[in-house]
Amino acid sequence: MAETKSQTNRVIGFLTLLFVLVFAGVLLMRYSPWGTPEPAPAVVQSAGEHDVVPVTLTLKGGEVQLELWRDVAPKHVERITTLAAQGFYDGIVFHRVIDGFMAQTGDPTGTGMGGSDLPDLAAEFGEEPFVRGSLGMARSASPDSANSQFFIMFEEAAHLNGQYTVFGRVASGMEYVDALKKGSPADNGTVQEPDAIISMTLAE
Repeated sequence: MAETKSQTNRVIGFLTLLFVLVFAGVLLMRYSPWGTPEPAPAVVQSAGEHDVVPVTLTLKGGEVQLELWRDVAPKHVERITTLAAQGFYDGIVFHRVIDGFMAQTGDPTGTGMGGSDLPDLAAEFGEEPFVRGSLGMARSASPDSANSQFFIMFEEAAHLNGQYTVFGRVASGMEYVDALKKGSPADNGTVQEPDAIISMTLAE
């Protein structure tokens, strides 16, 4: 009787050890650097589906396809598409470009102090984070001062989350954004003889 109980305990112990080893192996392969890593995307994808307005941004290097998210920031998307349809952005420069951070445009004066003749917009802060390829609206100290200027992120910038309005992302052509002429870090990214938007049009 005692021997049978001892054998049963050994079997249970063996099965328990086997389960622990298998479970540990799964965790090791999934979370350790020895597992098979997934390649990093050129642009971090959004977590969910959006009501997309496609826009084509033509730069000197080629076409950049943008996705504007009407469900995330409807008023900002309406502003961008309205101005784009008017040809407002054609020829406007990227006046502030900081390597590893972002490229800013949308000011017809090229100084970072101008905007369109339309009224400023109230903030539409959402849950979408600022990652590589994100489109964000520039503003002054007031959260409700966005107008026509926007920026494209080179890299993730969590400190901007909840502080600036995300209104879309770069779907393709990010390499042409990467190639924009950079500004001097000593001058807050101000670009001398900056690159310009050739055209910004609503995609068909």
